[in-house]
Amino acid sequence: MAKSFSFWSLFKISRPVNLIIVAFAQLMTAYFLVERSQLGLPVLQDINLYLLVFSTVIITAAGYMINDYYDVKIDYINKPDEVIIGKGLKRRMAIFFHSVLNFTGIGIAWLVSPRVGVITFIAAFLLWLYSNLLKRLPFIGNFVVALLTGSSIWIIGYYYQQSELLVSVYAIFAFFINLIREIIKDIEDRQGDRKHGCKTLPIVLGFRNTKRVIFAIALVFVVAILTVAFKINKPSLFYYFGGLSVLFFLFMYKIYIADRKEHFSQLSILSKLLMLTGIISMGLL
Repeated sequence: MAKSFSFWSLFKISRPVNLIIVAFAQLMTAYFLVERSQLGLPVLQDINLYLLVFSTVIITAAGYMINDYYDVKIDYINKPDEVIIGKGLKRRMAIFFHSVLNFTGIGIAWLVSPRVGVITFIAAFLLWLYSNLLKRLPFIGNFVVALLTGSSIWIIGYYYQQSELLVSVYAIFAFFINLIREIIKDIEDRQGDRKHGCKTLPIVLGFRNTKRVIFAIALVFVVAILTVAFKINKPSLFYYFGGLSVLFFLFMYKIYIADRKEHFSQLSILSKLLMLTGIISMGLL
């Protein structure tokens, strides 16, 4: 019998490590790429920044909750030890907290700015649509999650309307790394996905062809980053992404040789480290 509610279950289902990475990325973007608030104050003294970060974090947490709600049967096959809904948290409580977090996050974003509120509403809707439908379709679900991840960085530059091109470099970086990561997770979870009728890339195209898709995305990623970096023309950006490319090519080589579930689990973790390394580079600009 599942507990109706426990703080530990609520904490775990919200993926606290991922939420910390999201908040860290937004604060780094604000401090190193924006610097000044719209009132001319240092951006870290602007209360709206923290409201925007908090809004993003709780909308993201709500997204994880609804994803686990719809995926509970699949998760019992792919990762039975990590299932929370139905064990530590009843389904109706998951829906309740998902709704509360979404309304709160959208409301806070609207207080910051109506235009930010509209974007946050669209993000919350897409997270629900992803969990309910899109993640069971080939590629489109991966694309939407990656787009929302990139948008969490882009929205800082959009709100403050400063360094928007430079912020776009990191938004593109976050988009592509997460697109690759989402496809890797689909490869890792293909057993449960297949059993429950999902049509993800590894199921539709097969294991080897999905790897080819990842390599094609990686090529587009490198071209996109170089194109925007050339447009910005900052030598420090070239040096850093040049160094980061070594880690990226090691990551791609590991994808090439990966053939077991545990390999793809390790790659999912490595993609997070790659993301963090990219975020930290903001401090060197």
